[in-house]
Amino acid sequence: MYARERLLKRAVDVTGAVLLLALFSPLWAAIALALRTTSRGPVLYRQTRIGLAGQPFTLLKFRSMRVGCDPSIHEEYAARWIQGSTGAEEPAPAVHKIVGDPRVTRLGRVLRRASLDELPQLVNVLRGEMSLVGPRPALAYEVERYSAWHRQRLEVLPGLTGLWQVSGRNALSFEEMVRLDIQYIETWSLERDLKILLKTPPALLLGKAY
Repeated sequence: MYARERLLKRAVDVTGAVLLLALFSPLWAAIALALRTTSRGPVLYRQTRIGLAGQPFTLLKFRSMRVGCDPSIHEEYAARWIQGSTGAEEPAPAVHKIVGDPRVTRLGRVLRRASLDELPQLVNVLRGEMSLVGPRPALAYEVERYSAWHRQRLEVLPGLTGLWQVSGRNALSFEEMVRLDIQYIETWSLERDLKILLKTPPALLLGKAY
């Protein structure tokens, strides 16, 4: 992606993030209140993710898990997902999220199903750490297991949504996800970003986001 294209994409990101934050501010307040009254812990969950060129940044999410949960559960699962096995006795869709994760609160399950837990990442977009559209922001222990060609997905800012999210999301294997990310990077256009953004709400409403 050339410098001019990056500037154009950044302009769209800032404009879109400001408009969406204004639009969803009442919902943000309602979620924050619900989190405060239904479970112990902070409203926002902060987690280190790997962004453009392998640089770490602090990703923001609405907290969907109980406080003090063991993070190694997901680390072990992520390792199997990247290797192409979820550990199931029979073949099953390779998903990057643990289905029926006992660490997730009742409200957290609702937020995750609608991807509302990711709403605070609009702040990451404004900070320039993320884009509205791009590859999923990876965890450090995931990147440690990447092959050389997997690292091509780190050549652009990670996104709030992306090509793989509207192409099957959690039903796709890790290899399929990376191929879609690379395809997105190699064929980027503003028109394609807008199409992905328009396809995202229907994907959420039709239950393809979880």
